Amino acid sequence: MTEPAVEAARSLGLTVTDPLVLYTAFSTVVHLRPSPVVARVPMNLPDGMKDPEPAVRRQQRELDVATWLAAEGVPVVQPTPLVPLRPVEQDGLWMTFWTYVEVDRTAEPDYFAAIARVPELHAQLAGYPGELTWMTPLRLIGPGLEAAEAVPCLLEQEDVERARAEWKVLEPVLSTRAGFEAVFPSATVQPIHGDAPSWNLINTVDGPLWADFEDVTLGPIEWDLAGFGPDLYRAYDEAARTLGLPTLDPKIQQVMDLARALQVLVCTPLVPQIPELADGIRLFATQWRAMPFAGGLS
Repeated sequence: MTEPAVEAARSLGLTVTDPLVLYTAFSTVVHLRPSPVVARVPMNLPDGMKDPEPAVRRQQRELDVATWLAAEGVPVVQPTPLVPLRPVEQDGLWMTFWTYVEVDRTAEPDYFAAIARVPELHAQLAGYPGELTWMTPLRLIGPGLEAAEAVPCLLEQEDVERARAEWKVLEPVLSTRAGFEAVFPSATVQPIHGDAPSWNLINTVDGPLWADFEDVTLGPIEWDLAGFGPDLYRAYDEAARTLGLPTLDPKIQQVMDLARALQVLVCTPLVPQIPELADGIRLFATQWRAMPFAGGLS
């Protein structure tokens, strides 16, 4: 779906003659050729993210954080300077506009190298002066689990029941900073990327750039590593020690891994729109079933 992005771009004075869809999943990403601009249009979202008001606030936070990071010299995909720094509505869809970057198609993924860069990103984000809300990526878990239904071969009824029981234990700990710090008083809490930053490090022809700060939030550093496993946790810690930065707390990481799994499980209703989600949900579900109930907090 390129028409709303094209219409919005043209209304802002951009020239668009040959739009190209670069990516589609939770959002559709469109290169508005020949303009050096990319539109990101959230499309396939969980029910709890479809209310325009919080969605627009989320988009504005991302624009603000990315702009601040760029001004601080952090290598990020930047909002385009060719349109105002704000979300734009077209045909009931809200979208943001970004500077087009050329991906290096020859680069091989190196997740260990990407993980080793995350402590530096955390150090840079720690100085962000803007206001961020507490752990926004988790706000969909409760409503999502209330509405969850079994899906054979993906999410069984016993899975739904266990997930609901676990969230009853976890919600008082994770829903507020005060509740979290009451259990984990020594946690490193700060502005974080919010959505697996090592997976959102784009290899461009001009070098790696951080991207997709849609879930930027205030929370423990462990959330940005949730679900990656012991080898990658060690890679983070080694890089953090080299820089003299805080390392991961294993107990907090265990809880964040569980919360991440629950966040993934509540995306099950989106599989008909995004079939490729199914494999990821199965993987997280398998890992989650082997975890201690409620991350050992019960």
